[in-house]
Amino acid sequence: MKKPMTNAGADHELVRELAELMTENGLTEVEIERGDFRVRVARQSFAAPAAPAFAPAPAAPSAPAAAVSNDPAKHPGVVLSPMVGTAYLAPEPGAKPFIEVGATVRQGQTVLIVEAMKTMNAIPAPKAGTVREILVTDGQPVEFGEPLLIVD
Repeated sequence: MKKPMTNAGADHELVRELAELMTENGLTEVEIERGDFRVRVARQSFAAPAAPAFAPAPAAPSAPAAAVSNDPAKHPGVVLSPMVGTAYLAPEPGAKPFIEVGATVRQGQTVLIVEAMKTMNAIPAPKAGTVREILVTDGQPVEFGEPLLIVD
């Protein structure tokens, strides 16, 4: 029995185009469905592009450190939005939030979601620590590079 032929070259080209679309728009996942044909391309993103993956803890709190904490974007434990979208603190409406102030998080643990172009993008903790402050509210629009929360 003869197997149906597929256009593998066209499929590979479509995947390449979708990967380029993801890169150009800062997406972590894109899916296309037409009838019985469905393609999903996804990649994992472990840290916001502008956020430091690891930051040394300060030796001792001092007055200058307190001044830096007034600007969340300059805090060494800030988690920045990797894209424009809508921030969600829970996996679905009415569910328990991923994190709360004072919670301990592991590096790579999902701390919130940013929805961009109907794609839910999990935002991981860049380091292990304690959630010091959550700077966004559930359902809040966010910009690329906007501080979302602080992990100490």
